Amino acid sequence: MVSLADKRIVVTGGAGFLGSHVVEELEHHGCRRIGVPRSAEFDLTRRESVVQMYAKYQPQIVIHLAAVVGGIGANRENPGRFFYENLMMGAELMEQARFHGVEKFVCAGTVCAYPKYTPVPFKEDDLWKGYPEETNAPYGLAKKMLLVQAQAYRDQYGFNAIYLLPVNLYGPRDSFDPAKSHVIPALIKKCVDAVNKRSSSLEVWGTGEASREFLYVADCAKAIVLATAKYDKPEPLNLGAGSEIKIKDLVTIIAELTSFKGVITWDHSKPDGQPRRCLDVSKAERELGFKAETDFVTGLKHTIRWYHEARGTGLAA
Repeated sequence: MVSLADKRIVVTGGAGFLGSHVVEELEHHGCRRIGVPRSAEFDLTRRESVVQMYAKYQPQIVIHLAAVVGGIGANRENPGRFFYENLMMGAELMEQARFHGVEKFVCAGTVCAYPKYTPVPFKEDDLWKGYPEETNAPYGLAKKMLLVQAQAYRDQYGFNAIYLLPVNLYGPRDSFDPAKSHVIPALIKKCVDAVNKRSSSLEVWGTGEASREFLYVADCAKAIVLATAKYDKPEPLNLGAGSEIKIKDLVTIIAELTSFKGVITWDHSKPDGQPRRCLDVSKAERELGFKAETDFVTGLKHTIRWYHEARGTGLAA
């Protein structure tokens, strides 16, 4: 296990949803030399900008969390952008990390990389047994190529790159912008808006029969920092809570927690996405001693409370 406190660490996406929690967790571990490159200064899809970023921060460890992401709608509307920008960011960051002598490169992949019809719970060994769900395949495949790169660089250059597979995340500081939000913030916003407008009904995409697993963002941040300190193997590593919930049941819970008492209707013309998602998290428990701590309803309450508070400050976007 490596002590992180004295390391120079760069967290790409460190001002974002997951990244800001990872930065806080690193600080909790005593890290004080943390660089957070901002998109206004560095375009991480361009090699010259990545080189400038490495020159500025001179990191010993890179935790790559920056990504162009969104829900089903955003993935359907931006497949080319999501593929290109996610692929180029990761590829350039890892190549220049190798060139600049970075000691360890931690890459956050995505559960979207798994095949559409993966046996549940998803095991890391099943990652290559099929094509991802079509609506987010370009994003999932772009992130999946970074696993190929990490393993190839380890084989050829002895480069210490690891690849983590977080499941769907939720929690404070998530994006509630309908154009790019994921299912939990989207549903919270819909319910809160409906309550404020005294609407008698709200509409939700799909059939409600698809299932998802959700990991509270602060728990995921702990797992990422643990992996940064402890995990040095080429195989990917699932990060999740180890349980799933149907979307229709999720809607019922969020409606109750937000005091929406109207009718919920389903737009069956819209896609459900991948039929089921639930990870086998036994490897993370063995390798890291990690187990998700936050009860799902408790995490939802924290998220809803943050959204109410952030709306008053204009931060909930």
